[in-house]
Amino acid sequence: MDRPDPTHDEDTHFGFSEVRTAEKQGLVDKVFHKVASRYDLMNDLMSGGLHRAWKAAMVTAIALPKAARPFKMLDVAGGTGDIAFRALKQSGAGVDVTVLDINGAMLAVGKERAAARRLSRRVEFVQGNAEELPFPDRSFDAVTIAFGIRNVPRIPKALKEMRRVLKPGGRALVLEFSTVDVPGLDKVYDAFSFRVIPQLGKLVAGDAEPYQYLVESIRRFPDAATFAEMMREAGFEQVTATPMTGGVAALHLGFRI
Repeated sequence: MDRPDPTHDEDTHFGFSEVRTAEKQGLVDKVFHKVASRYDLMNDLMSGGLHRAWKAAMVTAIALPKAARPFKMLDVAGGTGDIAFRALKQSGAGVDVTVLDINGAMLAVGKERAAARRLSRRVEFVQGNAEELPFPDRSFDAVTIAFGIRNVPRIPKALKEMRRVLKPGGRALVLEFSTVDVPGLDKVYDAFSFRVIPQLGKLVAGDAEPYQYLVESIRRFPDAATFAEMMREAGFEQVTATPMTGGVAALHLGFRI
């Protein structure tokens, strides 16, 4: 299937369905309201558990300081706090994380988990839109988003906002499912995605529909090279794209110079 032009501002896609751009956010919100309490389980199903290793690699690439040097990090679409907690575990006392998510149900899960980990003082949870980040220019040393950018209706706008809130020299890291580039693995992965994942979602979570959307949304997302170019067009420099597990996912890194 040909991938659509991700920069088109009037029409976009919700899985394999074509929708108006203004409608997509509401549809995505409904999906994540349904899966918020089982989000980590969802990622385990979607990736066969590999998302944990991919996220560990992304957190390492943030280059978090180990000492008490102040360092401000923003995690976009990270409502459940998974990336934030991983970052704080690997960093020094000077690191503070702001978690932004448009979905209140996801943020509620994150706040509860932060309290259980006694991290509430070091993690701030903010409800907001990735396309209109509610922060001043040059506020953060690093901005991350893991498995969330493909759900944003206007991806180029979100990328420009990520760059805007970065300090000069700061880095943006985008971890997302990508295009399998290993012959044979692509067919196995497609079969697993479309035949197994929705049924697992129905069995474990009682609802196959959100998982069907998430599988379809992966197939509609640009490949690693195309997305890297989108980051360059948003103003990022020294952009790299690192495939993971045969291209099942890719880690994109770009700097504000």
